[in-house]
Amino acid sequence: MCGISGIVARRHVNPDAVEAMNALMRHRGPDGEGVWQSADGQVVLGHRRLAVIDPTPTGAQPMVSPNGDLVLTFNGEIYNYLELGGDLKAAGLTLRSQSDSEVLLQGYAQYGEHVLRHLNGMFAFAIYDAARGRLFCARDRFGEKPLLYVDGPGFFAFASEYKALLSLAEVSHDVDTDRLLNFLNQPRIGLDDERDTVFRQIKQLLPGEYLCVDLESIEATVVRYWQPQTDPALSRLDDREAVERFRSLLMDSVKIRMRSDVPVGSCLSGGLDSGSIVCLNRQILGETAPYHVFTGRFPGTSADEWPYAQEIVNAANVTSHLVEPLPETFLDDLPDFMWHNELPVGSSSQFAQWCVFRLAKESGVTVLLDGQGADELLAGYEQYFREYLTALHASGDYDREEEIAIQSRYPAALLAPEQSMVAQLPQPLRYGIAQLLKKGSDFRFGLNGAAANRIRAINEDVATGVSALTDKLREDSLVAHLPTLLRYGDRNSMAHSREVRLPFCDHRIAELSLSLTPRILMGEAQTKRLLREAMKEILPERVRTRWNKQGFLPPQDSWMEGKLLNWVEETIASPAFAARGFWNVSWWKSALKRLRAGERQMAWELWRPAICEAWYQYVITRAASMPRHSVFAATGG
Repeated sequence: MCGISGIVARRHVNPDAVEAMNALMRHRGPDGEGVWQSADGQVVLGHRRLAVIDPTPTGAQPMVSPNGDLVLTFNGEIYNYLELGGDLKAAGLTLRSQSDSEVLLQGYAQYGEHVLRHLNGMFAFAIYDAARGRLFCARDRFGEKPLLYVDGPGFFAFASEYKALLSLAEVSHDVDTDRLLNFLNQPRIGLDDERDTVFRQIKQLLPGEYLCVDLESIEATVVRYWQPQTDPALSRLDDREAVERFRSLLMDSVKIRMRSDVPVGSCLSGGLDSGSIVCLNRQILGETAPYHVFTGRFPGTSADEWPYAQEIVNAANVTSHLVEPLPETFLDDLPDFMWHNELPVGSSSQFAQWCVFRLAKESGVTVLLDGQGADELLAGYEQYFREYLTALHASGDYDREEEIAIQSRYPAALLAPEQSMVAQLPQPLRYGIAQLLKKGSDFRFGLNGAAANRIRAINEDVATGVSALTDKLREDSLVAHLPTLLRYGDRNSMAHSREVRLPFCDHRIAELSLSLTPRILMGEAQTKRLLREAMKEILPERVRTRWNKQGFLPPQDSWMEGKLLNWVEETIASPAFAARGFWNVSWWKSALKRLRAGERQMAWELWRPAICEAWYQYVITRAASMPRHSVFAATGG
């Protein structure tokens, strides 16, 4: 797990620019750094190292192949590196280290871009390929690791973080305000679902893509190398066969993600996903091997999941570490929290995650397994029952009694937002009523009229697959929702030099889940039915049959008082807020009064302008004050 950077150009590249990018990402790799420059001076690659597998100097990067034709800078982990390394040795290649980085480099030497088919991992990497005259860059299938780039006039630059690219003199800091407001309006879209980013000149490689830069023309070509492939044979599996196959895959996914030369532990929320990982690890490690788990608590509130987490701790016989994120701590950490997250965040949940990773650092555990991805791939949100019933109607398998059972267990699951009379009114009319009455809680009411009209609708159209349910799971896993959560996880873990690994984000699990019938995924009025069935006699029964879905989220409405409320009030009253040009200041002032009068739901709305202004203050303003280095060397070439 590391930070990567690099520049290729038609003329001599300035190595100081890559050194500066490296320095800005030191938190991603405090264990080492390196910069490599080609003989002609037109390629410079940088690396910051967090040593996890083979922490000896033989695993250092940028890594050069034995013949000098290939140079790698790599962020992430190749979990199946032992198996792939065995295949390479059988093919006659010699490995000089025990690192997954060398396996990746030699795998590329053997297979070219097709090495991506052989990888099970999370990764973003770049390989200078002198023989082919190209820079080859790739990002993992789910987008767990970031790869940002600028395709500029006469140069191509890439890095793991925005701040690194913003340190280049040739890169604009201009913000795409419409994209920013789209995200604030609906955090599941807007910043991670498209190649363009909130910074107009910076783009991102999307999950499951690779990119080739021709070193002569400096032209970049992007190719998608992976989409989950559904298998019609899997749709014919019965319950027992599907559960057994899933359990076997999940066990192997956890097992290969335990490979490490530094301590490994787990995040534990008290829910089904992280709890399953902890209990499976107990089976993998044996009864007595030490294992550490890290939990965020919110005592005295409905958000506190400790009673469930404690059951898992006791059942799995693991060592528990607890942290209580507080609003006062949030304000103290806000400058660093925003700087490392780089973009606005959707809720205080991301700060709670930040606190858990910091606790792991203080406890000396470098690698953490977590449960992200299960909700999206295995149908963990109750609103998926809408697509589930749609799929049953389409297949002729609908059962009215089942719908009644769903409504009984999940009363809000089948209520679509557009069912309310107000929601059916045209947006301009709703906006006008909200301004007149100072009511409503739609984020768009807090924008001026022009900005509100530019907010785009969510694109729900996806290609038809096995069913309406699996179409929705595919979209949320690869486009609209999970990619944003993965960005949060990457930035929050790397801020504290921790590595987070996600067993559910395994392409084998995705291709199984998206091939199965809706009943196997959500039958018997169960979210995540496949996981619940697989965890029988492994997970404590109280957790396994816990029907209410609760995200890892602080009690944000009760947080919004005292110093935190004062912070929001000061933000909205500031001249900078009024000068931004897109806020409807009077509406937000009215929203503050409503919150103080007891409308606690307004705490969620007020978070958005406040965190947006914090982003401008602690990211945009700070980035503008950074020393900037030209991409090109002053002399030579």
